[in-house]
Amino acid sequence: MYSEKVMDHFRNPRHAGEIADADGIGKVGNAICGDLMWVYIKVGKNKDGKEILKDVKVKTFGCVAAISSSDVLCDLAIGKTIDEAKQITNQDVLSSIGDMPSQKRHCSVLAASALHKAIQDYEAKKK
Repeated sequence: MYSEKVMDHFRNPRHAGEIADADGIGKVGNAICGDLMWVYIKVGKNKDGKEILKDVKVKTFGCVAAISSSDVLCDLAIGKTIDEAKQITNQDVLSSIGDMPSQKRHCSVLAASALHKAIQDYEAKKK
């Protein structure tokens, strides 16, 4: 049913947790399936002075697909500039994670949406 990569990220999430002094937090949920995700971002600067996502953590309550999608999202986002991270889509998550049942693909949408909300929260705090 799930690819080995999906199961690996479910069994051994690399980015589970919170960032206590997060620069931005995004929360999303799906009332139908009950999945909830919080994405925490920590922003820093790269050697060129551009803002990058230095760290990304997730707190996910949900199914195998939700936990795996949010964990893979972190892999995709860490080290990206803010503008690059804004461009991450659910298709990027799906492409990275591998095969997932069609009825579970909405979890990749939740993950990308939570990241975008965390970035919006960060940008709102900067103003």
